[in-house]
Amino acid sequence: MKTILNVIWLVLSGFWLFLGYLAAGLLLCITIIGIPFGIAAFRIGIYALWPFGYTTVERRDAGAPSCVGNVLWLVLAGWWLAIGHIVTGLALCVTIIGIPFGIANFKLIPVSLFPLGREIVSTDKPFASSW
Repeated sequence: MKTILNVIWLVLSGFWLFLGYLAAGLLLCITIIGIPFGIAAFRIGIYALWPFGYTTVERRDAGAPSCVGNVLWLVLAGWWLAIGHIVTGLALCVTIIGIPFGIANFKLIPVSLFPLGREIVSTDKPFASSW
């Protein structure tokens, strides 16, 4: 079922989201300061390309630089991205067929707000314990 949802998502909106995040990542990577943000945009783009069967988790080893970077990201771009995902998700949830795709848009909100210090993991594999 995840594969069918991912293929439909890819055709209808995932490819366009991926291209948008890819373009933003390339622009951010032009400067040295923007490289971490560009890498984060690439990571979000890959997640937006194929969201079903994956989720995001916070990395415990992310430190203060990722926190500062997330604040900058939130102020400059994150809230715009989150508003876009909210509006698109609500529009998709109007139809019964679009509900899973609206939920996929809602899954993209946390990572679009605070992308640094997050990791995208498969929901099929158990999480590695850190002890």
